[in-house]
Amino acid sequence: MRDGRTGFLRSAAACAAGERSRAMTAKTERDAEKAGQDYDATPYLPRRGGLPAHRRAAADCQGCPLFLDASGTVFGSGSASARLMLVGEQPGDQEDRAGEPFVGPAGHLLRKAMREAGLDERQAYFTNAVKHFKFTLAERGKRRIHKPPSLRELTACRPWLTAELHLVDPDVVVALGATAGKALLGQSFRVTKDRGTLIPLPAGDRPGPRSAADGGNGLVVATLHPAAILRSTERETAYAGLVSDLGVAAEALR
Repeated sequence: MRDGRTGFLRSAAACAAGERSRAMTAKTERDAEKAGQDYDATPYLPRRGGLPAHRRAAADCQGCPLFLDASGTVFGSGSASARLMLVGEQPGDQEDRAGEPFVGPAGHLLRKAMREAGLDERQAYFTNAVKHFKFTLAERGKRRIHKPPSLRELTACRPWLTAELHLVDPDVVVALGATAGKALLGQSFRVTKDRGTLIPLPAGDRPGPRSAADGGNGLVVATLHPAAILRSTERETAYAGLVSDLGVAAEALR
């Protein structure tokens, strides 16, 4: 009788453990489904600290669903005291794998154009409006094809860019492409209309004394994204335009 009762108790305990395990699995699945659905990176920003602290915190960001498929967060890199900041759209395939911005073909083209325009990349800070790689898989093979971020994803990631602008405090920000321009200047921005001119950086992105309406020299220069130049059928003309626009930034820094 005792053996039968013992077996019954063990069986009941096993059933209870199984129920708890299934409940935990179901909760994990529900949490995974909800991950990133708030579309706001703000809760992941550190309360204090410089760029290294923000880079560490960004590695755990789940502010939008893009973190689910990307290899990891690609935070900005470069001089923490840079007078020049260059902002792109989002990391590409190579940037996602390396964990660094602008290390692929578009980044190499950008650095070449910077040298021709008289800009020192060692004195610049490179980042993107969105910190995770958004992509679709090719129908055949494993190639990951870039997909533009949505407005919701762009807005979710904006707190990281705001923090970078405040921490680096650049004199000139180069917006590379339409997505970066809209992230910095609003949805009315058009790269074809606004490129190559000096536009005041919105007051909320200018730290310290520069946040005054008439303060400082926080300026934005917009141009094409170098990836667009690589895809252009008139690459030489498009590249010359990029160098010319970067020359405007170089002149503003003198």
